[in-house]
Amino acid sequence: MVEAAQLFTPGIHLVDKPSGPSSHTIVNYFRRQSGIDRIGHTGTLDPLASGLLIILVGREFTRLQEQFLKQDKEYQVTAILGKSTNTYDSTGSITSSSDWKQLELITETDVKNALQGFRGSIAQQAPIYSAIKQHGQKLYDKARLGQIVVPPTRTITIHKLELIAFEKDVKKQVLQITLTVNCSSGTYIRSLVHDLGQVLGVGAHVSALRRTKIGAFTITEASEIPGFIWSKEAPDKSISQSD
Repeated sequence: MVEAAQLFTPGIHLVDKPSGPSSHTIVNYFRRQSGIDRIGHTGTLDPLASGLLIILVGREFTRLQEQFLKQDKEYQVTAILGKSTNTYDSTGSITSSSDWKQLELITETDVKNALQGFRGSIAQQAPIYSAIKQHGQKLYDKARLGQIVVPPTRTITIHKLELIAFEKDVKKQVLQITLTVNCSSGTYIRSLVHDLGQVLGVGAHVSALRRTKIGAFTITEASEIPGFIWSKEAPDKSISQSD
């Protein structure tokens, strides 16, 4: 980890992004704090997601962006089975729900068996609500305007996919799982969870997502962002405590 005073200087900085703000919001915060315009990141995290975000500060380091973008990533993701949403995560609107009697029949073994079909090289369709551009327009902008969106399908590689928690709460009628995923660049964890829900026949969406590794860099090396405050009411106006 680095000292707060060094975090906004030219270089490669590993930060622990909190859940809530977009990756773009974090970059803008670094621009304000450093006074440097040439700042970028090396792989978007959804606003819901937390974890490792590599920030490149200064022209010398933003030139390395492509090199970092191609590296493998690792995540820990928690998913709720039984409900699908239009965004494939908990920020979206529910599009389908399964009866608890159907969910109650699903076992840990069922989930493990379903995961086998997602390991290795697979074809994956991006979420409708994603930042991929078609004809110069981001898919999520088209989706919000009610336009027909056909997300692209591409080949990605899942190097590791393990079930680390299976929690069935009969009283609350909630079935939740947690997975560790190590995957190639360009993998959408939201799509992975959505597709898993379809294979299980009950639907699923992401409720929590944390990136723990990019290439050889791990979350244990990352620093919290000093002075960063994010307001849900004003998400693009993050300020420091000293402002």
